[in-house]
Amino acid sequence: MPRAYEVVYIFDSALEDTAITEKLTRYHAMLGPKATAPADLTVDTWGRRQLAYTIGPRDTGYYAIARFTADPVVLPEYERALKLDEGVVRYLVTLHEHELGAPQLSDEDLVGTRRRDDDDDEE
Repeated sequence: MPRAYEVVYIFDSALEDTAITEKLTRYHAMLGPKATAPADLTVDTWGRRQLAYTIGPRDTGYYAIARFTADPVVLPEYERALKLDEGVVRYLVTLHEHELGAPQLSDEDLVGTRRRDDDDDEE
């Protein structure tokens, strides 16, 4: 059963933009035809950024974020290819369940939360 995933890539900043685009195309092709369909794949490139901490000799990286839908059985081979690529400094694959990462609250849950907050304020 296909699931929605999000992956953050940090590529070596010495790579050219065309090389990074080719790598992304190759990796996303490994995920199957459903993952590469335009409706099921979005890629957001942040470009070259300063790393929060140095990784080996690198202090900058090229960031790209992709959201896709794929069958979980293809992920081990996909992650193996990412690990073996020396142009990939770091990556992180996560389930993409909500836009902001927090579960959506129903109206009843929101009312209950407000009541608890008001009760805490009174004490």
